[in-house]
Formats: sequence, structure tokens, C-alpha cells
Amino acid sequence: MSLKKVCASVKKYNNFLITVHTSPEGDALGSQLAFYNLIKKLGKEGTIINEDALPYGYDFLPGNKLIRRLGKSSKYIDFDCFVVLDCADLKRTGEVYKLNTGNKPVLNIDHHVSNRIFGDVNWVEPGASSCSEMIYKLYKQLRLPIDKDTALVLYTGMMTDTGSFRYSNTSSFTHKAASELLESGLDVAQVYRNTYENIPLSDVKLLLEILPEIKFYYRGKIARFKIKKKLLKSGKPCVDIADLVLSFGRAIKGVEVVVLFKENLGENNEVRINLRSQGQVDVNKVASLFGGGGHKTAAGCTLHGDIDQISKKVLNKIRESFKN
Repeated sequence: MSLKKVCASVKKYNNFLITVHTSPEGDALGSQLAFYNLIKKLGKEGTIINEDALPYGYDFLPGNKLIRRLGKSSKYIDFDCFVVLDCADLKRTGEVYKLNTGNKPVLNIDHHVSNRIFGDVNWVEPGASSCSEMIYKLYKQLRLPIDKDTALVLYTGMMTDTGSFRYSNTSSFTHKAASELLESGLDVAQVYRNTYENIPLSDVKLLLEILPEIKFYYRGKIARFKIKKKLLKSGKPCVDIADLVLSFGRAIKGVEVVVLFKENLGENNEVRINLRSQGQVDVNKVASLFGGGGHKTAAGCTLHGDIDQISKKVLNKIRESFKN
């Protein structure tokens, strides 16, 4: 059982470098901070290094100042185990994976069905709602108490990756775990407000420019959005604008698949594609055709080229998925 191997690794090693995927969100951050708290409870040491800085709105997470951004001094960090959380591909950590110059053992904990099994120890559980749910299981397996700060970061991770417990990845176990976390006295309304109800006015104005450009295909079953660089001329949005757009698309009656094409700032001809499905289409399979991956109902990939040409290619594959 992979969970037992993870427990053995946690007990065996004493100093951990902990990272997650680029552009981390609630689940990546929650599982990361909870794992750090876990090793500290065992009297061990750890360092959290991410490619990107803490995203807007997550400074309410206890321990967030422990999250360090990759920099020149990062190469001097000492560790004997490299932990990768919520990441299907080692290179999705950005440049952080290059810190493992000594080929120290890699511990891979993830819930993406597209995981490439890149670790020396791999615990991959596609049936889990979130990586945070998996770290909760790790606490239970090790019989470690979950303090209020840990309960908060784990609950945040579960809440964000399940769409506030609305998505199909929400199981009875997810609700049982969340129920136990709530016993620590969490203010769930405040957690929700901190995460979702703090959008700056500048981002609202940007959203109002994006939404009218929606296009529908395949008898209204596909909703497509585009965000070109010129629309981001005022700078990078504070919140995850992609998540807001995709959530809006999913809420439209009759829409089965939402796809967002976004030109990446600072990169020439690089387009990020985010896909969401109501379940009829496996968007992980669509994303994998273009070198990406994720889950059946949420996936993504990055391509290089003209955004309009890329849009045509991806939309054709989505249409084909409806026919299969």
C-alpha cells in the first residue's frame, strides 16, 4: 500500500524540501502547509520552496510566511527527501525540481489521474477529492493530532478543489473528513469569504470585458473564452481570473465543456488552455493529446503558437470527444 510506504519515508528521513505545482491554489497550499506541520510534529525539519509567490487572497492561511519563493539562495538548502505535492509531472514544479542535484529520494503525493509516477515513492490516488484529503489520511495513518491551524489549511484545500463540495470528486469520505476538521472550531463562512469574496474592483472590470466575448459551439454544449495579452495590459490580475471565468461557464444551462484560452504574459506565443467538464467529456484525455493532463472534469495544457489556430485544434478535439 503506497500510504504505508509514505509513512515509512516520513519516519526514515529527517529533513524535507516541500514543493507543489506552479501557480498554486488552495489545495496545493493547504496540503503543503499541512505536510510541513506533520513533519514538525514528528520532530523533523523542512523547507517549503515554490516557483511562484503566495497567490493573492491566501495570506489568511496560518504558516503562509513559511512559503518561500525560489531564488538564488535556494540552492543552498539542505534536505534528504524531496516532497512533491499535488503535481502530476515533476516539471510542473517549474525550476524547483532542479534543486534536487544530489538525486535525493522523491516522494510523490498526488490525486491527478494523469500523474506520471515520477517519484521513488508514489502515492497517487485519483479517487481522492484533493491532495489535502490525502494529507488528512496521512495524519490519521500516523495517528497524529490535527490542530486548528492544520485543520484550517486542510479544509481550505478540500473546499477549493471540490468547488465548495459541489463537484463530482466530493465523496462521503470527503464530507466525513471535513466534518472532523470543523470540530476544531473553524469559521467556515470566513474561510469562504477569504477565498472567494475578496475580488478587487480592477479584476471585476477585467472580468466584465472577458465574459461578453463568450462563444458557444456544438449546439451550446461547449463554451469558449479567450484572454489575449492586450486585455491584460494593466498587469496581472490579483485573483485567479481563469477560475472565475471557468466557474461562470460551468453555471450556464446546457454547457457540458468550458474551455479558456489565455495568452501568457511575458512569453511569446504561449497559450494556456484550461478545460472544465460536467462529466460527459473526459477533458483529461483531451488535454493529454496536447501534452497536458489533470482530472476527468478539470484539466489543462500549455501550447505554443497563434491563439486562434490553437483554439480551432482544441475545439475540434472536444467535438470529437462528444462523438466517442
